[in-house]
Amino acid sequence: MSVASEAAKIKSHPGTWLEVFGVSLKLGLTSFGGPIAHLGYFREEYVARRRWLDEASYADLVALCQFLPGPASSQVGIGIGLSRAGVAGAIAAWVGFTMPSAMALVLFAYGLEVFSVPLDAGWLHGLKIAAVAVVAQAVWGMARALAPDRERATVAVAAAVLTLAIPSAIGQVGAIVLGGVAGFAIFRKLPAPGVVEFSILLGRRTGAALLILFFALLGGLPFVAAATQNHTVSLVDAFYRAGSLVFGGGHVVLPLLQASVVPPDWVTNDAFLAGYGAAQAVPGPLFTFAAYLGAAMGPEPNGWLGGLICLIAIFLPSFLLVMGVLPFWHELRRRVWAQAVLRGVNAAVVGLLLAALYNPVWTSGITNTADFALGIAAFLLLAIWGVPPWLVVILSALGGAIAAMA
Repeated sequence: MSVASEAAKIKSHPGTWLEVFGVSLKLGLTSFGGPIAHLGYFREEYVARRRWLDEASYADLVALCQFLPGPASSQVGIGIGLSRAGVAGAIAAWVGFTMPSAMALVLFAYGLEVFSVPLDAGWLHGLKIAAVAVVAQAVWGMARALAPDRERATVAVAAAVLTLAIPSAIGQVGAIVLGGVAGFAIFRKLPAPGVVEFSILLGRRTGAALLILFFALLGGLPFVAAATQNHTVSLVDAFYRAGSLVFGGGHVVLPLLQASVVPPDWVTNDAFLAGYGAAQAVPGPLFTFAAYLGAAMGPEPNGWLGGLICLIAIFLPSFLLVMGVLPFWHELRRRVWAQAVLRGVNAAVVGLLLAALYNPVWTSGITNTADFALGIAAFLLLAIWGVPPWLVVILSALGGAIAAMA
């Protein structure tokens, strides 16, 4: 299929925030498996099914969010919402994707014993197997579109090897950088690839103002908290800093949060670990753990109000960074040399997903023959039969529960 005919299929017209909210809410209710799996769910819904953007644009956005601190999958969702329906769409995308897990964790904070879920539950293991199938489908589809030749396939494999050899944010960012260098060296003399531009309804002045605000809050909140000795300001400072300084997202933020809330006795260590266990059993971003911590705190504000304050504080840096950087990124990616770099970067993104498919997705999900059988059945339903991901998640959970009873 030609680039022109492929581009013609992309729905480039703007949508509504309500449309964005409905799609992201469905994802927030069904996206189990962590940030890498989330990117697979996003690709299936936004690229393959709804065609709000093309493969290259999606990979560009993923690559950008890998460079930024904070929760990469949530930032990708914010960027897609911004492209689809402006600032209201960005907020709607975040609320829809975040609300289900945040509400579940706040409820868990209100009744630890009632809502406790054993981490070895069979249905929970089935969700991990579903994540294997989702990520495998994403790797397969993105590799065909973004690493179709020998050069880019080699870049993808090299990125996967580097990421597995250095299992940290440094390895991920290093793989993307090296992919960009390889892309510039290999593809700069080739014709620029045709991609569908996704619109960003923000100007560069607005973007610059948001970036200034991001750094002003990061540098100023500690001084305001120290000067006022106000617990609410201290909460905002601690969680805003966690959302601003953690690369890699997900589990990487947990040590920083623990150091922020346990030593000052805001949350006991036992309560922290109980909430961490519950966070593994809910869909959506792991950063919603902040809502649990805010609700479970001893000092006021706590409960629903504390959870909301901590949740907004930890995600606010993501909004400022994504909406601040995208106007400049959008202009940059139009240049011929930048598109050559992005060819290599996109191949490296495929490599990152390939590495993540092995560790942690495969290593935590596939532990025996029954897991493998359930995994390939889930992949068959997704990739060949076209069964919706939410239904595959439910069937995998049921399969995991049945296997545990056998």
